[in-house]
Parts: sequence; C-alpha cells; structure tokens
Amino acid sequence: MEGKFKRLSVLAAGAALVLALGGCDGSSAKGDTIKIGGNLEMTGGSASYGISSKNAIELAIKQLNEKGGVNGKKLSLVVADNKSEATEATNAMQKLVTQDKVVGVIGPNLSSAVIAASSISGGAKVPDITPMGTNPRVTVDDAGKLKPYNFRACFIDPFQGTVMARFVLDTLHLKRAAVMIDNSSDYSKGLAQYFVEQFQKGGGTVVGQEGYMQKDTDFKATLTKLKAAGPDFLYIPGYYQEVGMIVKQAKELGMNVAMGGGDGWDSQKLAEIALAGNLNNCYFSSLYSPDDDSALNKDFVTAYEKEYKTKPDVFAALSYDSLLLYAKAIEAAKSEDPAKIAAALEKLEGFVGVSGPVKFDAQHNPIKAAVIIELKDGKQTFRTKVNP
Repeated sequence: MEGKFKRLSVLAAGAALVLALGGCDGSSAKGDTIKIGGNLEMTGGSASYGISSKNAIELAIKQLNEKGGVNGKKLSLVVADNKSEATEATNAMQKLVTQDKVVGVIGPNLSSAVIAASSISGGAKVPDITPMGTNPRVTVDDAGKLKPYNFRACFIDPFQGTVMARFVLDTLHLKRAAVMIDNSSDYSKGLAQYFVEQFQKGGGTVVGQEGYMQKDTDFKATLTKLKAAGPDFLYIPGYYQEVGMIVKQAKELGMNVAMGGGDGWDSQKLAEIALAGNLNNCYFSSLYSPDDDSALNKDFVTAYEKEYKTKPDVFAALSYDSLLLYAKAIEAAKSEDPAKIAAALEKLEGFVGVSGPVKFDAQHNPIKAAVIIELKDGKQTFRTKVNP
C-alpha cells in the first residue's frame, strides 16, 4: 500500500494508542477539537448496544486526549440517538454531518440502520465506520458497487452464518435445525440465509423456517409449529430483545433443544429477558470475547471495568476499535478533511485493536476470526475461535 504511517504504540494501562503530535493542514482554523459523530442506539429496542458503544468511544477518547490527542488536537464525541430505527438513523446522520460538522461517524450498529443512513453520509462524503453492521450491503450497493465512505469493524454475515452452521454440525453434532427470522431486519435475514445454505451443504436438514417482526412479543404459535417439526437446534439470528422472549417462551413450551444466533445476542439484558436458567445449551457467534488473553485486550477490559463497573461486550470492543481507527487515519492524513480521512482508512496498515487486526479489503471489510460464546446460567463463556 502507498503512504507512510507513524507508528502507534499501545498504552499498557489503558489499551489506547499514543499518537505522535504532528502538524495539520489549513483545517486547523476550525478550532482545537476534532468532532467524531456517534449515530447510536441510545433508546429503543437495541439501546444496550448504543450505550456500550458510547461508553467505549468515550473511554478511547479520554485515553487519547490524556496523551495529547491527535495531531495536537483533542477529540470529542457528538452523539445522535437513532432510537434503534432505520428512519431515525437517517435523521441522526443528517444532523451529524450537516449541523454538527463531524469529520467521521461511528455507527449505527444495526445493519438496516447503517444501510438507510449510508445515502446521507455518502452524499456528504463523510466516512462512517459501523462497529457491528454485518450485512454485506452496508459497504456495497445492490449492484455490488462500493460505497466509498462506508467501512465496518466487524466481519460480514456470510462468514458469521457459516461459522454457526459449522459449529452446530461439527461440534454439537446436530442435524435438524429450525430457523426463526426477524423479517424486519436485514441482519437477521442475511444470517438466516447463509446459515441455511451452509447447514444444508454440510448435510443438515432445515425442518422449518418461520418469521416474526421486531417488537413482536408473543411467539408461542410460531414456536409450537416449529416444535412439531422435531428440530434438535433452533437458530434465532435476531436481536436480544426479541431473542430473549423467544428463548423464554420456547422453554415454557417444553422446547428443550440447543439454540443459537449471532452477535445480536450479545447483551447483558438477554439473561434478564430470557431468565438465566433458560439460556443453558445456547450459543452465539461473535467477534470478541472479554476472556481473550491478549495483553491489549486485558488492558482494555481492566480500563473499561474500572470506568463502568462491568465487562465490555462486543459492541464496546468494536466501537473502541472504531474510534482508534479514526485516530490513526486522521493522524496519517494530517488533515480533518473527511475525504482524506476516508482515503487514509482505505490504506491503513498495521492496526491491531482489542478485537484483533484490522486491514480493509476492496469492499471495506476487515478479515477477522469469529468466536463462539456459550451461555451457562446466563453467563457468557468462551467456547472456541473459528478463523476465516
């Protein structure tokens, strides 16, 4: 790749990056603060994700600012609440790029929301990094053409769906799966598609597929139908709010089979909704585990727990990395021009975050390993890692 980047070292105590002070271009006239936008789920059905993201971004900014900021300027976060909805995410993006004049945006976490808001950020030529938007259409349009200002810190649905199908077949040795799909979610539909394709390719049988909509609360009729089909595994690639109710109601109906899903399960509220005991023999794929034993991650977990009195989840980890990606790109570009920052992200080399290395491919996707998390009485435990 072209371009030379100053080396960023890791803070042992805080897992942040120490950024060498450097000069800026004419953009220094804008003031002494570099504004990063957060298009986040602060309220609504996925508020747990946005709160984790905001916490982690603020932690990263605090650590960086304590070491002088980026190119001699301090960073600040401007948050717009997308209320866990695609339409609101578009409104939030409009505010951030036109009113708040941010140089880059982190979020949303929900694929449908990122896809909806991408026309706004792309039209304004402001880069956007989604921590957890895994649908392929986040960074490319329906024709497969690159969205030049959209990036992600996570793997994409084809890999995540494939990982869970392989785990069910090869590790759990289960062959009959039923699938419940959130038909209002691009994320859920994408994971379901790739899980089904890989599961059938590997010799498994999909005995039933049923849909639901976000904010539904009664799933018993659907679950009764799927139970009658005789699955030994129930795949629910949805978000924690509905997933928790589905798991709870399935257990109430005597559907005592293994269950699993994707990273949308990763919330401390899942156990509150499903009830901890109902989550035994449940698994989900993710990009991150706080139990990862790398020195960088250990420092991050220590700092996050000190700041927020809880362990970071995958949304925190990927949001933390997203902020540090911007910091390195801004430093490399020696500019606060959003287009130059986007160009620097494309050329990024040698970045290692708490969730692992990040180098963007031609479609602005990082190639990353996945982990399988097992739930035991509601507690997350690291089960295995699956490389791409």
